[in-house]
Amino acid sequence: MADQIVVSDKKWGYVSVFAATILYGIWNTFSKILLQDLDPLALSALVYCIAGIFLFAVRFSGFNNRLMGMLDSKSEAETHMSRKDYLVLIITSLAGSVIAPVIYLTGLNQITAVSASLLLNAEVLFIIIIGILVLNERFQKKEGIGLILLLIGTVFLATNGNLHEFSVSDNLGTLLVIIAAFFWSIDTTMSKFLSNKRDLLGVSALKCSIGGIILLILSLILGLNLKIPLDHLPYLLFIGLVSIGFSFVMIYYAIRKIGSLRTGSIFPFTSLFGAFIAFIVLGEPFTYEELAFGLLMLLGVFIIYRYQKK
Repeated sequence: MADQIVVSDKKWGYVSVFAATILYGIWNTFSKILLQDLDPLALSALVYCIAGIFLFAVRFSGFNNRLMGMLDSKSEAETHMSRKDYLVLIITSLAGSVIAPVIYLTGLNQITAVSASLLLNAEVLFIIIIGILVLNERFQKKEGIGLILLLIGTVFLATNGNLHEFSVSDNLGTLLVIIAAFFWSIDTTMSKFLSNKRDLLGVSALKCSIGGIILLILSLILGLNLKIPLDHLPYLLFIGLVSIGFSFVMIYYAIRKIGSLRTGSIFPFTSLFGAFIAFIVLGEPFTYEELAFGLLMLLGVFIIYRYQKK
C-alpha cells in the first residue's frame, strides 16, 4: 500500500512539472502580443504585481496549510528566516523579478518568440558556469559533453548560423535574451539557499511583489502607459496568475515529489513548448535548423542533469 502511495505521488509530480512547462511556455507568445500595447518595463511590472498578489492570496487563504502539507519536506523544512536569507531574497528578487524580465521582454520585442524560447536554455549553461567559478561546485567530465552541446546550440541560435557575419547591432534582441538568461541563472542559483524554507509560497510571493513594486514605481516615474485593451486583458491575467504564479506552486510540488534533478531536467522543455506555441499562435517561422539546435540544447541539459550528483 505504501509503495502504491509513493508511485502515485511521483506520478502527480511528473504531471505537475509537465503542466508547468506548458503553462510557462505560453508566456512568450502572450507577452509578444502584449508588447504591442505596453513597454517591456510596464509589462514586467504588471505581470509580477499580479503574480505577487495571487501568491499572497493563496498564502493567506485557508488552502495554504493543506498546500504546505503537500509541499513540506518533513523535518528538513526550515521555518526561520535569517538576515542572510533576506539578503538572498532581495538579490534574487532584483535579478530574477526586475532586471531579467525587463531585459528579456526588451529582447523579445526585437526577435521572434520562437527564437527567444529556445535561447532561454542558455540559463542552464550560466548556472553551471556560476556553480564552478563562484560556488566551487564539482564538475564531472561527462557533464562537459552537455555543456558543449548547450554552447553550440546557443551560438547557432544567437547567430542564425552565420557566425562570420555576426554584429551586435543586428543581433541586439538575441543578446538581450541571453543576458536575461544570465540574470535568471543568478536567481536560480541563489534561490537554492531558500529552497529548504517551509513557507515557499511566502518567499515566492515576496520575490514577485518586490520586483513588481520596483518596476511599477519606475514605470510611474517614467510616465509609461499601463493601460491595455480589454481584449488583451486575459493574456495579461493568464501570464501573471498562471504562467508565473500557479507554475511556481506546481514546480515546488514537483520538486518535493520527484526531486530537483528530475524536475530540473524536465522543465527546460518549456523552451520547446514555447517555440511550438509561438509557431502555432503567432505564425512565426520555426525552421528545421532551429528545431534541431533546440533539441541539441535540450540533450545537453539532459546530460548535465543525468550526471550531476545529488
